[in-house]
Amino acid sequence: MLESYFPLLVKLAAMASIASVLARSNSFKNLLMGETRTLNQRVALSLWLGSAFGVSVAIRVFSKSYPAADLGLEGSLIAGILGGYVTGLASGVLISLPAMLNPSGGEQMTMPLLAAVGVLGGVLRDLAPDADEIWRFTPFFDLNIYRFFKEKRNHQRTAFHLEFTAGILVAEFLRQLLGGWRVFSMHPPGIQLPAWTWAAIYASTLFAVAIPLKIWNNTRNEKKIEEQERLLVEARLAALTSQINPHFLFNTLNSVSSLIRTDPNQARVMVVRLSKVLRRLLRKHENFSTLRDELSFIEDYLAIEVVRFGDKLRFERDVAEDTLDMMVPSMILQPLVENSIKHGLRSKVEGGTIRIRTYRTGAKLHLLVEDDGVGIPEEKLATLMDRGIGVNNVHERLRVLFGGEYRMWIDSQPGEGVRIQIELPELQSASAV
Repeated sequence: MLESYFPLLVKLAAMASIASVLARSNSFKNLLMGETRTLNQRVALSLWLGSAFGVSVAIRVFSKSYPAADLGLEGSLIAGILGGYVTGLASGVLISLPAMLNPSGGEQMTMPLLAAVGVLGGVLRDLAPDADEIWRFTPFFDLNIYRFFKEKRNHQRTAFHLEFTAGILVAEFLRQLLGGWRVFSMHPPGIQLPAWTWAAIYASTLFAVAIPLKIWNNTRNEKKIEEQERLLVEARLAALTSQINPHFLFNTLNSVSSLIRTDPNQARVMVVRLSKVLRRLLRKHENFSTLRDELSFIEDYLAIEVVRFGDKLRFERDVAEDTLDMMVPSMILQPLVENSIKHGLRSKVEGGTIRIRTYRTGAKLHLLVEDDGVGIPEEKLATLMDRGIGVNNVHERLRVLFGGEYRMWIDSQPGEGVRIQIELPELQSASAV
């Protein structure tokens, strides 16, 4: 009795192995992602499935020792279910080639059978109310019957799963019907088998079709999650990058309005500077830029603020020449500079200075932004990374982009200003791209 069931278990293990091996290929995973495929994609899918399951037939034919390795029928059906008529037909033909070339002969009906089963898979695909229902198939037909009566509003969906189950059983029935007539079968007609053994044969075919669908569906879900996470990260970066204070724009336009009457030339300069700032803000899709570009943006930004604040605001830079072409996250300095003006220097009667310094140590880039403003009280300093809008913006972007491969810390004493330092891993320079 156990000898009759053991090959069936081996067949299921072989199917799981083939499905797992195919799931490791990025090309194959990409073919699984789209439900609407071009002719070239359907041909490519048939080549993948035809080759994989054709090898299983070849192992059985030429080794003459592993009949349970033959997954030609299941592979042809799966190809049709996933790719439609063209993929099913082409895969059935490819899969049957080793059997047709069997030196022992006697399997000439294999190609018509597997081609027909591939087309049957295409029929089942067309019966699906939604292409995603294919991936929800379960071999437990009792569950499908339960769903049919429970989901009163969605009989079409549950009816499809029952049709899916029936289609697989029909394919196995055709193999058994032709098993003694030039078609391979592990249990050819003429051998008396218990009813439970026949039930196990049909059940193994059901599970052999369901196993790769479940494995590949998990692969699809993982890839979808990765894509969603990537899109989420991009959305978060875009949102963070665009967080420039809208009051800056309004105040600048008010300043331009006043200068048009008193100093038209200075008003034109401010408009040019503002256009450069806005042009840079529109480039939100760029997550990285050169430090040279970032400093140029900061100079335009501060030139506008200097016009507004007058001699109260001064800017100094100490930038190492070998850091200018290094890549840094876009808009990484502006929120820190804006914080220095808004919280450090604006309330200081005599104004103050903002300094930006950059240098390299080994494979690390160091960015320093400091001011000599009013400083930050100690009780606020501890939570500044989490609550300070500008600082939190920068900290969050660095965490998204670099994970744990960066450092950012803040030093401050009341009345002595603030010093913010960032340490980043060295990225490929723009000149090397």
